[in-house]
Amino acid sequence: MTTIGFIYPDHAAEDDYLLAQQLLGGADSEQGDIRLPVEHIYGTDLHAVPELLDLGSEARLADGAALLAKHEPDAVIWACTSGSFVYGWDGARGQADGLARVAGVPASSTSFAFVHAAQALEVKRVAVAASYPDDVAQLFVEFLAAGGIEVVAMASADITTAAEVGRLAPDAVVRLAVQHDHAEADAVLVPDTAMRTLAEINAIEAALGKPVLTANQVTVWEGLRLTGTTRLVRSMGRLFRVRG
Repeated sequence: MTTIGFIYPDHAAEDDYLLAQQLLGGADSEQGDIRLPVEHIYGTDLHAVPELLDLGSEARLADGAALLAKHEPDAVIWACTSGSFVYGWDGARGQADGLARVAGVPASSTSFAFVHAAQALEVKRVAVAASYPDDVAQLFVEFLAAGGIEVVAMASADITTAAEVGRLAPDAVVRLAVQHDHAEADAVLVPDTAMRTLAEINAIEAALGKPVLTANQVTVWEGLRLTGTTRLVRSMGRLFRVRG
């Protein structure tokens, strides 16, 4: 049994992780060898820099690791893009390293998951379709650049809270990704774990004719990567059809 624990801020789209567990052949399937437990930490759901710095603080993540301990995870992921990239590359590295120390297992975050997933797909140039306000979205662009990924186009939907993002209808999620593609982009990135995307990934990729990387998708993939687990499925986008 492989158990990957996710620390998720507040409530918005955490049911994507239950869906991922089902699609990957999780604990309630015949294979039954993957568990993806989610535990929540609470702060503000504002997409604003001071609030995001507080949300991703060492103390809050330590609380999340303590909640996950009962699941005996093999790896732990901070399932929040903005609450990790807002620290910058070095700060986010320190954040993940600190989480690994308190959890006692390998750890990472959604921001690093995007970089590692892009590397697995050999993606160098991307378009970003962000739900955040522009100033927050720009910090994601800077984080990707530090990871060697060029952003050729960036759109920000200026949605100020995670709760509002979580209420987006499936067709709105598809439109956000498809309408903000760029001809020079190798892939489109949709960076918000508050957005339900897993059920829409294949439709988006079919419309784009290129990979799409979404926050909850890459977060799950990162956990599998950290545990050395490979699971190839057709239902979670091109990322899950390659060996990372």
